[in-house]
Amino acid sequence: MEIYDTEEEQVEALKRWWKENSTSTIVGLVMGIVIILGWNYWQDHKKERAAQASATYDQLLKALDDDKKDSADKLAERMQEQFKGTEYAAFSGLFQAKLKAQQGDVAAAKQILKTIAAESNKALGNIARIRLVRLMLATGEYEQGLQVINEVDAKQASSYSANYDELVGDLYVALDRLDEARTSYQNALREGQPSPLLQFKIDDLTAQEKLEAPK
Repeated sequence: MEIYDTEEEQVEALKRWWKENSTSTIVGLVMGIVIILGWNYWQDHKKERAAQASATYDQLLKALDDDKKDSADKLAERMQEQFKGTEYAAFSGLFQAKLKAQQGDVAAAKQILKTIAAESNKALGNIARIRLVRLMLATGEYEQGLQVINEVDAKQASSYSANYDELVGDLYVALDRLDEARTSYQNALREGQPSPLLQFKIDDLTAQEKLEAPK
């Protein structure tokens, strides 16, 4: 009887516990199932979205290879709309900006590059910003180009410092600020890989100053 009584007490204790905690237990169980199902759904959704973005990006590359610029432009536009914020969209935007610039729509190209520079990861953001400043250089927006570079976070752009310094040098040359241009070129040469073109720019500055020097 002692064992029976003990088992009976255990059953009663279990009943009491269930009566007191059944609601919270069921809620917790349901929440656990919902979280697991939601997580699985989100992972599947991400995989499907990535697959769709990859397929569209492949179509874009093929259109570019086939020189179908209109198709490439439409595909790039679709990438911006459907997969905004992804690296696929950023890469597509870089291609689209190049197409726009080639077609003479420089304003559209600049806007695309500004968007990528603001939204993308460090590498793609810096690439977009460098291309933007090059467009500004080509269209005579020298001071604006310098301003864009001045706003760059030096830590996030450390891998691109030589590119920026060379661009600053080009902008200073366009502004006829030759001493500052030489300093920027020398910084670029010191921080980056040896570049015959960069060395030529430095030598050309020296030759130009000799020609302009009073005799």
